Amino acid sequence: MISEKLKKGQLLVAEPSIIGDLSFNRSVILLADHNDDGSIGFIINKPLRYTINDLIPEIEASFKIYNGGPVEQDNLYFIHNIPELIPNSIEISSGIYWGGDFELTKNLINEGKIKKDNIRFFLGYTGWDAEQLEVEMLSNSWIVAENLYQNKIIGKSTADFWKEKILELGGDYLIWSNAPENPLLN
Repeated sequence: MISEKLKKGQLLVAEPSIIGDLSFNRSVILLADHNDDGSIGFIINKPLRYTINDLIPEIEASFKIYNGGPVEQDNLYFIHNIPELIPNSIEISSGIYWGGDFELTKNLINEGKIKKDNIRFFLGYTGWDAEQLEVEMLSNSWIVAENLYQNKIIGKSTADFWKEKILELGGDYLIWSNAPENPLLN
């Protein structure tokens, strides 16, 4: 499950050691791109209080909006598993796609052709400059895990996703699975 080589499509699980980091505490990030210039990902387990209709009133749906990360939080991004409906998408891996024709996407949502298990919207993204992610990994900020859910990760419940990934790691991580999100509240 743990991988030495970073590649897009993998999951980055926040190490318990970064508790207290407002952006990344208990985060699970889908790595959307990774190359010599840097890396981009989306936090997939941090829903916000907004729906797509709150941000774009002409979309008649209540799909949740997620905090994708601290970079460009005034921009909306999306991943999906329906490239046959949304042209100009970029494949991340295993049937997961990033972006595409947004005008068409809005229409397809309003027509009921795109369901909440097909698409996930994010405000912002997580980004790293060249080699920055590797440095963070050396300082034990992230655990790399394969995305065993493939394209079904889009519909995955987020409530206990970080805890689920920590339990899968076992060993010394087991004690962290029941730690409170804010240790000061313990």
